[in-house]
Amino acid sequence: MNPLIAPSVLAADFANLQKEVEMINGSAADYIHVDIMDGVFVPNISMGLPVVEAINRYANKPLDVHLMIVNPENYLAAFQKAGAAHITVHSEACPHLHRTIQSIKELGCKAGVAVNPHTPIAQLEDIIREVDIVILMSVNPGFGGQKFIENTYKKVHRLAKLIVETGSHAKIEIDGGVSMENARKLFDAGANILVAGNFVFSSENPQETIKKLKNIV
Repeated sequence: MNPLIAPSVLAADFANLQKEVEMINGSAADYIHVDIMDGVFVPNISMGLPVVEAINRYANKPLDVHLMIVNPENYLAAFQKAGAAHITVHSEACPHLHRTIQSIKELGCKAGVAVNPHTPIAQLEDIIREVDIVILMSVNPGFGGQKFIENTYKKVHRLAKLIVETGSHAKIEIDGGVSMENARKLFDAGANILVAGNFVFSSENPQETIKKLKNIV
């Protein structure tokens, strides 16, 4: 397998964002993960379209945009225009999820669905063949630096089984509390992409940390 790593700029130094993006550019990372929070769907506000546009100006890796917002369908075109290569929306925020996923695809982006820790994998049965990515939240969304929820391993196994059973090509992405201690176990369970925020940006050598995560299997 080819482990994929997506450093989350939510943990970056926003006063030196260009430098942080260029660090990721020069690393072994595969994507740049961008968390969008609205203070409504999750209890925090992160960044908006101007910051995504600024990141995109300097990025040479695809932007993996994760919308933790209500009414995400109203902003899909704007985020695509701002530079998103992948757009992931939360199943809990989308009453018309199939329509929203199709809208993302029509914009030429990879389409993803995210589920919170309490949301059962069974809720993805009727959409799994339509999506390119499933983000499993391994912390409660809203803040970086939270402790990894151990039940995530079971959810990865269940999701990997569902993907095989349905013939889906979706990649499994894990978001929250990723570290060297759980990365190997997550990949072994069936994960394809690990989002790493504080673990990367608070390390002494972020590029070396990204390299170690990629080479852990």
